[in-house]
Amino acid sequence: MVMETRSTKRKKLWFASNHEGDNDLDRITDLPDAILHHILLLLPLKSIAQTSVLSQRWRSLWSSFPDLDFNTMNPSKDICSTPMLKSKRWWSSMDFIANVLALRDKHSDLRALRFRAHLSFSHLNGLIRRAIRCNVQELDVEVATGDYFNFPRGVIMSESLRVLKLRSRYPGFRLLPSSVMNIGFQSLHTLSLSLVILYEQSSLLDLFTESSFPCLKNLNLDACFGMKHLKVCCRALEDLTLENCFQLNSLDICCAKLENLRVASCFDAYSDKTWFKVSAPRLRSISWEYNSITASSSLVNLTSLHKASVGFSLLHENLSVEKLQSVCNFLSGLSHVHSLTLESQCVEILSNKNDIINLLHPFNNLKVLELHTGFEKNNVPGLAFLFRSSPTLHTLILKIINDLKIERRQWNRDLWDLSTSAEEQYWESQLQTLRPFLDHLKVVKIHGFLECENEVSLAKFLLKHGKDLQEMTLCAAKFCNSKDSLRRQKVRSQIMGFSWASSNAKIVFLLSSS
Repeated sequence: MVMETRSTKRKKLWFASNHEGDNDLDRITDLPDAILHHILLLLPLKSIAQTSVLSQRWRSLWSSFPDLDFNTMNPSKDICSTPMLKSKRWWSSMDFIANVLALRDKHSDLRALRFRAHLSFSHLNGLIRRAIRCNVQELDVEVATGDYFNFPRGVIMSESLRVLKLRSRYPGFRLLPSSVMNIGFQSLHTLSLSLVILYEQSSLLDLFTESSFPCLKNLNLDACFGMKHLKVCCRALEDLTLENCFQLNSLDICCAKLENLRVASCFDAYSDKTWFKVSAPRLRSISWEYNSITASSSLVNLTSLHKASVGFSLLHENLSVEKLQSVCNFLSGLSHVHSLTLESQCVEILSNKNDIINLLHPFNNLKVLELHTGFEKNNVPGLAFLFRSSPTLHTLILKIINDLKIERRQWNRDLWDLSTSAEEQYWESQLQTLRPFLDHLKVVKIHGFLECENEVSLAKFLLKHGKDLQEMTLCAAKFCNSKDSLRRQKVRSQIMGFSWASSNAKIVFLLSSS
């Protein structure tokens, strides 16, 4: 215990005697503006506004508050719902936004303005102009208007704007000509646009150029209707997301600093002239989700690629030779990847089109492979090819899509009385070509395991020949019928009842929680 000196005791007694009536001392009010603003940021905007009645000091804090998030005052996400549009309270909240901006301290800058509203274009322009006069840094707006509106000119030449997010719910907005757009935005580092109408401006080949948007690091384009051609070459761009551009015919990306790319639900599925090209030496992650297969693909300089996820949208199974070659080129462009996820459509294409799989480049750097598959018998050759193409794989994850088809769930009652099944014989015939894969594989996880012939044959093959295998997890589907438990136990006994190649391997049986 630390003993107090007499001097310390005297100071405490003096302080107590001189501040005996100051129990209600307001220490918070004396804090600097920046600290109080940071504390107020934790409250909804309505509560922050209510503090202005406390005193002149708090009124000054409210008039200079830098982060105005009006979405906290009306948390409803559906700004187009009829009751809201007819509500007087809703329209008065729009007046409230205008009044708050009008009464702001002219010497205090606005760090962020966020709101969503149903309003006219002139009203929207007025709010944006006031925000620009306050040197707003982040503008996040979600609006529904009675008619199409033009992209607000007021934001283009703003020197303070760093983040611009403009989302239209209905009916959408039109971009200004590229010659007008790309002369501004000299400080912008994040741009997000949603529901853009481009039927009269279908080619955006000269908007996102090397000279335009010099500081842009994040670009998100969603639901660009009518856009057929897009080229992105911004020199500082690091993250690019493109979604729901169903009429897209060509996408050309050439960005030296791009690190993350996500393209989802894009490209014209009925066109035979679509193409995609990307050159990005720093690209770390690519997510390709439910996109129509393009007639040609070119992925070059993806030497830094760490993670990739690929899924296609197929209207029919009969793909043209050009589109099959495009799939081959796309996957070959990912040859440097370390972690790869392939959706079921990819596995189906590789399984049914044996004439293209030999053209694929091997994945010599691949450590984690996740495959989504129905695991029908016709999928087995495609899986074997992917294993051969992954000679240094560490972790294999199979997510089996169980569609409850009778033929998918039906066990062969005589299967377990045979020494080897046809599937086991097939895997054994592939042993020599799969040696590198088997010598490096350490972890296997199979989700949706139904103890069907295909799954069991693969599990046994990997245990029998995986010299470095450490762990195998077999996660059974939850909907397995309890009356099949005896057969399931017999299957598991067979898996456990033979010699494994790795003395360190362990196997875990789980029941899926989903």
